[in-house]
Amino acid sequence: MRSKSALAAAATAALALVLSACGGGGGSTPQQPGQSASGGAAQPVANAALTQVFNPSTKKGGTLKAAHPADWDSLDPGDTYYGYSFNFGRLYWRTLTTYKPGPGPEGNTVVPDLAESLGTASEDGKTWTYKIKSGLKFDDGTPIKAQDVAYAVARSFDKETFTHGPSYLNELLDWPKDFEGVYKTPDADYSSAVEATDDTTVVFHLKKPFASMDYIVQMPMTAPVPKAKDTGAKYKEKVVSSGPYKFETNEIGKGFTLVRNENWDPATDPLRPALPDRIEVQVNVNADDLDNQLMSGSIQLDIQGTGMGAAAIGKVLPDPAMKARTDNPTIPRLWYVSVIPDTPPLDNVECRKAVQWAADRVSNQTAFGGPVAGGELATNVMPPAIVGQEKFDLYATPGNTGDVTKAKAALTACGQPNGFSTTMTYRSDRPKEKSLAEAMQQALAKVGIQLTLKGFPTASYFSDYAGNVNYVKNNGIGLATHGWGSDWPDGYGFLQAIVDSRTIRDAGNYNLSVKSPEVDKLIDQAAAELDATAREKLWVDVDKKVMEDASILPVVWAKSLLIRGQGLTNVAYNEGQSMYDYILLGVE
Repeated sequence: MRSKSALAAAATAALALVLSACGGGGGSTPQQPGQSASGGAAQPVANAALTQVFNPSTKKGGTLKAAHPADWDSLDPGDTYYGYSFNFGRLYWRTLTTYKPGPGPEGNTVVPDLAESLGTASEDGKTWTYKIKSGLKFDDGTPIKAQDVAYAVARSFDKETFTHGPSYLNELLDWPKDFEGVYKTPDADYSSAVEATDDTTVVFHLKKPFASMDYIVQMPMTAPVPKAKDTGAKYKEKVVSSGPYKFETNEIGKGFTLVRNENWDPATDPLRPALPDRIEVQVNVNADDLDNQLMSGSIQLDIQGTGMGAAAIGKVLPDPAMKARTDNPTIPRLWYVSVIPDTPPLDNVECRKAVQWAADRVSNQTAFGGPVAGGELATNVMPPAIVGQEKFDLYATPGNTGDVTKAKAALTACGQPNGFSTTMTYRSDRPKEKSLAEAMQQALAKVGIQLTLKGFPTASYFSDYAGNVNYVKNNGIGLATHGWGSDWPDGYGFLQAIVDSRTIRDAGNYNLSVKSPEVDKLIDQAAAELDATAREKLWVDVDKKVMEDASILPVVWAKSLLIRGQGLTNVAYNEGQSMYDYILLGVE
């Protein structure tokens, strides 16, 4: 075992490399915005963390205080699918690959994490092999082996137990026909899909060629789980750590505390500086209170990472000192409304088009915070940050405020000339979504479409309500507001999970409304196309087909107004995470 001083030196050297690469650090480097010439606290500059590390430091110690305005969907790496969780979870888990830490376009690239290198593909593109590093340990000191990664992938297959997690590997891997998961079929041989051929080698077997596997395995399904300590649905209560921090306390619904994992070896992990001694997290904090605490310094990090609410923005933008603490990135995220074709009369495309024509886009944008904090008016599904995106508009209206005449014509065409009634859902702990639902209610009422609004908690929104097929059917849900950020920045990484009807299961859905065989066919063509230019064109065709189907009402291509917490060091907006890079953060 290496000495503590050697480990500390290795960690400091690794962080220095990250800071140097990101434009931070000291030495002879010219002073940059967000750096202090005297070595003290950096002077705030607006947007300083978008292109470099703001307030760089290698100082270890202290407590990072964070809060989240809702409950966590799950702390289990196999059962989580929020961007904040993918980002924050890297403090206590490691995956085969991860996004490169730090700011700028390089943050969209993946680099090895548990793995020694990026994956090796077979000639036919259907087999991917990863070798994991030696010397890796769980927080209890037991070695991390390739078998723990393969088991983690296999356990995540069970979408009844784990309703939240991504389903990419369920669809891509060559699972045995009788496999129902590691709990229902504990003796099943799943090596046709994923296997550990020895203690350091993980092999994935795909049903068809797929070029983006290195992006897939940065997701937490590949965070290792020791089979002997897997407690299924209860694992979220006591997750075994593979990252630099472990759980000291965990009170579901209240919060948790992370402390240093003494069995994490920084020599195996040049990506995570692991600066704070403790990280204290509160959940279910009122969103406005959270913003106020962040502005005042009571907490240092808003884990949700999607930006401040309207009340806080109204305080921050007019105040030069506060505005200097902000960053305003454009992110590969769409805020939108699912227009659900399973719920009559929205099973008629003309009724769905009536919703498109009646919506007041300006009011919807205002609900999300306007052009600065909300985003650019979205006219189609894919955001500008996605490679190959094209902007088009099938439902243009004068001033983007809706077209009553065209909406009523569409209602007549679908047999509802006087309008109809339906229910719209939103996440009750997200004030912007509530404001959007209210804006939709007012706009649609002008053409006779009456909305009943229902709010539900973020943590169970997709598992129990808007993403639950039976709940939607039994309760007549016609519209549901939510958002989606790219899992990686190409057409597949953004679109597939929200427009492929074959991803839809009983519960935990993120595709709530797109159920088109034509869309599914185009997805398959795009995923198999090896020519990049042709592939990008096919994803635009998918986007156009979804808009013709009128099953998604785009709201804004997101911008967020983030505020740097007082006393934070190493603050950098990471494009891959679409928020601040949580593994870099330290405290003064």
